[in-house]
Amino acid sequence: MNTLVVYESMWGNTRAVAEAVAERLGDEVTLVDVADAPERLPADLDLLVVGGPTHAFSMSRASTRRDAVGKGADSRDVERGIREWLSTVVAPEPVDVATFDTRVGSVKHLPGSAAKAAGRDVRRHHLGQLVATASFFVDDMDGPLSDGELDRARTWGASLAGSTAAHD
Repeated sequence: MNTLVVYESMWGNTRAVAEAVAERLGDEVTLVDVADAPERLPADLDLLVVGGPTHAFSMSRASTRRDAVGKGADSRDVERGIREWLSTVVAPEPVDVATFDTRVGSVKHLPGSAAKAAGRDVRRHHLGQLVATASFFVDDMDGPLSDGELDRARTWGASLAGSTAAHD
């Protein structure tokens, strides 16, 4: 299964989740920071996984990324996050897409989610079928990831690999 994992990470937590998810997706996995994400998806892509931090109840914006950098976050590109990438990326064929986010706290019913917003953009831009959405939790804005979240990310990655393989 040919998979592309695109992530946006300000503090390293979303990158760590993306790496854990990618570990369980099979042998043909490309993991890339959104700053280096392709403008056009490969024609033979089976699964696209997109992840980013939840900022202000949604996907980050240039202004929220600049604010995070002002608070000590590291970002290669404050102008381009998953929001901007999803609005411009071209998919030659519809692809299965899974989205995830990282968010502060462990309360699952807080409003807003970058993963859900990214899923709406997937549909709006006709990139393909949304097959899964997940949230992973950090203890504070700059982390660390909450206990057990990397294991949960690996399990989620394995479930994506299994469910997408069933579509083939």
